[in-house]
Amino acid sequence: MGAILITGASSGIGARTAALLATRGETVYGAARNVEAIAAIPGVTPVALDLTSEASIRDAVTAVEQREGAVDVLINCAGYGEFGSIEETSLTDARQQLDVNVLGAIALVKAVLPGMRRAKHGRIVNVSSLAGEFAAPLGGWYHASKFALEALSDSLRGEVSQFGIDVAIVQPSYVETDWHEVAMTRLEKTSARGPYAAMAASMRRYFSSPALARQTSSVDAVAALIAKAALARRPKTRYRIGPGANVAVALATILPDRTFDAMTRKQFGYA
Repeated sequence: MGAILITGASSGIGARTAALLATRGETVYGAARNVEAIAAIPGVTPVALDLTSEASIRDAVTAVEQREGAVDVLINCAGYGEFGSIEETSLTDARQQLDVNVLGAIALVKAVLPGMRRAKHGRIVNVSSLAGEFAAPLGGWYHASKFALEALSDSLRGEVSQFGIDVAIVQPSYVETDWHEVAMTRLEKTSARGPYAAMAASMRRYFSSPALARQTSSVDAVAALIAKAALARRPKTRYRIGPGANVAVALATILPDRTFDAMTRKQFGYA
């Protein structure tokens, strides 16, 4: 397939995907701030990357292109969840969410596209989420970042297909990583006290409940799906994974908005 650049490769889904692709004989460059963790993954070359720095993004892509000629596959896997009420979330935290989950990913896309166009082929895999299909209370900025990534991916696919470049989206639901711990830490910081405290407490209970565990996918399963999106000869536009994921998207599509709102409140235990 050529050179693969994957972000968020120091832990979680990104690290597991990088390792899987390397075991399949692919040339893999893993990008993150923590290059020491990436260096410990056999067969993966570490690349320093700060998604909030345009200079760092340019340097990361240049480092791969100088060794490989071009990035053949870009996998945007880095991201986190900014949770808390919209009223209480600072605009500084909101901007950071968009900088990492959206603008950083798109800056990487912009950096690799000239090389892909010259090569007349390429693949971009953006790891989104079911959170890009519908929204729930206390996750507004995270949902906004994934909605944006979905829209940009769809627009991009129509723009770059003429150059032999394809764009695929992977939409996991809940995954067995520390993502939830980070999201709940952000929720605690923002909304554990004040007018949304009861709602935040209900969400924390849900995220530690057996109900959530039943909807969770393994990291290995998600990594395998991302690898499929990256390597398939003719990829689908969207790859969805998670128990009940397709049903959830269907319900969000066909149910009246207020009915879906009520169902979401019940799921999370909100009054």
